[in-house]
Amino acid sequence: MAGFRSKFDTLRWRDGRLEMIDQRVLPAEILYLPFDSAMAVADGIRSMVVRGAPAIGCAAAYGIALDALRLRHQPPAEFNRELGSAFCALAASRPTAVNLFWALARMRSAWETCRNADAAQSAERLLEEAHAIFADDVAANRRMGRHGAELIKDGARVLTHCNAGALATAGHGTALGVIRSAIEGGKKVSVIADETRPFLQGARLTAWELMQDDIPVTLIADNAAGHLMSRGEIDAVIVGADRVAGNGDVANKIGTYQVAVLARRHNIPFYVAAPLSTIDGAIACGADITIEERGADEVRGHGDLHWAPAGVAVRNPVFDVTPAELVTALITEQGVMRAPDACKIKALLNESRHLK
Repeated sequence: MAGFRSKFDTLRWRDGRLEMIDQRVLPAEILYLPFDSAMAVADGIRSMVVRGAPAIGCAAAYGIALDALRLRHQPPAEFNRELGSAFCALAASRPTAVNLFWALARMRSAWETCRNADAAQSAERLLEEAHAIFADDVAANRRMGRHGAELIKDGARVLTHCNAGALATAGHGTALGVIRSAIEGGKKVSVIADETRPFLQGARLTAWELMQDDIPVTLIADNAAGHLMSRGEIDAVIVGADRVAGNGDVANKIGTYQVAVLARRHNIPFYVAAPLSTIDGAIACGADITIEERGADEVRGHGDLHWAPAGVAVRNPVFDVTPAELVTALITEQGVMRAPDACKIKALLNESRHLK
């Protein structure tokens, strides 16, 4: 089967500026917003115009490139000072997705290699690096998809939580990339998508994205997953990740942990698809991962509709941590790691450094 050709761009470079599809208004409207500075990109990340760990990393890289281009006619001292502020602004935009910090570290490394060049040359070098980060993400997702597709049986009904598709990456996707690759390989696969309260990434984004590719998808309420598992209607679970700790614990969208527990109870494989850039070897375990909490209005209602009583107290953690012991396998661009643990993660990271 021919490869999928996306009908949309999550983010794209057009005429010297970054454009990103506004994921807050999907699926009702397909709207691309322009960004011309690091501060604007940071606001776009913070306000959820763009979401998904790999896509956030790509957006941040382009944010640095935008400010570098904007400042390319400034004296070196001012260029360096202002660009340093851009790094700080982007780093403060969201705390949990490690790809953000990975991409900024890669951009900072590129910046260091041209510190003695003039500002215009530095700007061009940083734009080249942003383009490379974008291209590398698509390539990693493709490799990840090929590795993960081997785990998906023909005819499988696969549950996914949140959105880990092309909308969460530069293209193809992580969890949904595995499903796309399995279908490209000739397998029949259908998807069951959790709605993913409270921001409804499954209902609004995953369902829409899969329908664009004519991939069979059924939307369910988050609290229906256990019922379907108990009836033998789910064959595998595959999710993405926002950060994988050094011991294999996985931070992903809130609700992932309970899906993993249910999968273990019903002997259903629970797979995590994530690029190496999502693995944070500096974090010993999931307890050390910062969990972002967002505003109460996301739980009280959606858009202009409010269903909770005004003033009710709300907790809105947007990620949770799934212990490594519940992960059947971690799928990366380097291959499939079954039963991830600290030793295997360390060996994988060491191997990846040697391949660079």
